[in-house]
Parts: sequence; structure tokens; C-alpha cells
Amino acid sequence: MEDADMQLDTLAVHAGRADLARLGVHALPIDLSTTNPLPDLLSGGDSYEALASGGTIPEGGSAVYGRLWNPTVARFESGLAALEHAETAVAFASGMAALSAALLAFAGSDGSRHVVAVRPLYGGSDHLLATGLLGTEVTFCDPDGVRDACRDDTGLVLLETPANPTLELVNIADVVEQAGDVPVLVDNTFATPVLQNPLDHGAALVMHSATKYLGGHGDVLGGVIACSEAHANRLRPIRAITGAVLHPLAAYLLHRGLTTLPLRVRAQQASARAVAEWLTTQTDVSEVFYPGLREDPSGALGTQFTGTGAMLAVRLGGGAAAVEALTKRVRIFTHAVSLGGVDSLIESPAALTHRPVSADAKPDAGIVRMSIGLEDPRDLIADLAQALGADATAR
Repeated sequence: MEDADMQLDTLAVHAGRADLARLGVHALPIDLSTTNPLPDLLSGGDSYEALASGGTIPEGGSAVYGRLWNPTVARFESGLAALEHAETAVAFASGMAALSAALLAFAGSDGSRHVVAVRPLYGGSDHLLATGLLGTEVTFCDPDGVRDACRDDTGLVLLETPANPTLELVNIADVVEQAGDVPVLVDNTFATPVLQNPLDHGAALVMHSATKYLGGHGDVLGGVIACSEAHANRLRPIRAITGAVLHPLAAYLLHRGLTTLPLRVRAQQASARAVAEWLTTQTDVSEVFYPGLREDPSGALGTQFTGTGAMLAVRLGGGAAAVEALTKRVRIFTHAVSLGGVDSLIESPAALTHRPVSADAKPDAGIVRMSIGLEDPRDLIADLAQALGADATAR
């Protein structure tokens, strides 16, 4: 059966494993080689040139060197590409390494150094763009302003949906139409390929901080971009030259994480909705940010974004002081950055993940973000209730 014929849950288990039977193994093998034997001088040189310039191993060639290619990493890339309906994928040492490579590949030349970025974004992405560290110039805008923000030298449009941290939904197809010939990169970290496939809506590149839901257990760093082979050929040389390659052990853990991704996301989503609905009843909570509980002017909910996700945020009436008190009092939630793991996390975006964002775009200090894990939602509600001094049974 071809990948395209499989249902998502089956594909998550089997994608990227086509060569295992031929190798005579069942579990994913880990190849930790940093260097590889060369069949002969000519084929070794041809292999090096092909890999260093963004291609793949020639017939009868060699992997040459771990910074250029690794079979364990390639299997993860193949698995993620299948889930994202992409031709291929390119994995990196972190999500920020993936974004940096995309900026260098598509907005790093003299002819196209301009980036259009739809806010809100993850704080690290926003900060990287605002500093111009990689030689790019950025215009930040809202989803309706992409057309006017694009210029002749615009090389990339960047958006995140659901957005970090307040879960706004952005209509990908609408942004793609506004962008015209400019490639659109969608950060799909919050949605995962379980709930959203941006390439199906016209995006050119789909980025994940694989550290989050793809790994799912808070024990591995990684990033990945799913795209066409032509776009991958622009990303791979940058990964090789900058040394931003994903480690094989990390690739193994991420590939293993894909097998349970649909089950985890659906279970976490169900719990998140229960927690979000309970939070709407709390007098200390002035606003709940969660898709499905408020109007969606983008029209993306239920069509482009086929779920509601496992991330939520709230605005506390008591402001920053209330956020500090809540994060100190929780017992089941862990006060920590990051998201997408099996355990629930809570943090203040203004103080942490979005701290370097400019004042005009920084989240309100009274907002707290939660990543809902696999705990029983009744326990999560009870934990929030005791931290807020509320009644866990109030509905």
C-alpha cells in the first residue's frame, strides 16, 4: 500500500520505514557514523559534491560525512514529509536552526533580503527577524496586510497558525493569494500535521519545532521543514555549511514520536477543551484564548484547522501579579517554557518566551499560556482551581 492510500494513524506508524524489512530489522536503527567509507576516489568525490550542493547520494555512492547526510535522519525526514503531504523534508538541530536556514535560503541574497512576517509569532522567531541578525529586513503586519507589505525584494512570507501565544487562526490560502509569487512558510508547531496540512492550502514550506509535539516527551531538540524537492535543494547546503544538522539519536527519538502523534494530539486536545471550558466560568479569568470558544474571522476553523488543539491561554484580571501567583501555586502543571509534551506546562509569554519581542507586539503581562498534556483533565482543573482559589466543580 502506498503512503497516499493510508489513513493518518497508519501512516504515522509506518512512514519512513520502507527500508527496514530489507535491512532485516523491526525497530528503527540508529546510525551514529560521523564518517563513511568511500567506494573509490571518483564516486566519493561525486557523492561529496552532490550532498554538499543540496542533492542526495548518487547511485553506488557514499554518505561521506555525517554533516551532509545520515540514514536515521533521512528516515525521520521521510516520515514527517508523508504526514505533511510533502515531497520531502529537511531536518535541523532545532526549530530556530530551521528558521535561520529558511531565511538564508529565501531571503539571504542581494535580490531578496526582505521578509514579511504576520504577527503574532513565537518570540524567538519575532526576535530573530527584528534584529536583522541574518541580514534580512522585516515588515511585520496582520494577516490582511500581506499584499501591501510585499515588495519587489520580498523573498519569504512567514506566518504561524494557530499563533503563539494567543491562538489566533490565520487563513493560509488567503495569505498565499496575497503573497503572489513569494513563497509562504507556515510554522505548524501548534497544529501538527494531525490537525493542519499547510501545503494543501498553498504554502511552500511547513516548519516545525520538532522539540514540541513531534517528539512529544520533552527530551529531544529538533526542527524540520517539509517542502518540495526544489526548495529542499536550497535548504540542505545551508544546513551542511552551517553545521545545523540534526543528530541521529535525536532523529530516532523524533521518528519514534511520530508513531503516537495522532493519539497524543487527539487526547491532549480533548483535555484542553475541557480545561478551557472550565476556565470560562472563573471570575479571576477575564478572557480565554482557545479556538472554538470564540469567533473565528479567518474562516479557518473546521476547514484548514480541523481541530481545536491542545494549547490555550488566559488573561487574568489581576495582571502580572496574578500570573506570578498562579505559576507558583500549581502542583501538577510544571512552570516551564516549551510545549507539546505528555505533561502539562504553564508559563508567562511576556516574561519568558516573548520577552525579547518589541513592546508594541509583546503579549499582555496578564496572559498565561498552557500546554495541556496527557493527565486526566479533572486533575488539571483541580490543580488550577486550588491555584486560583476556585471551585473545581463550578461549571
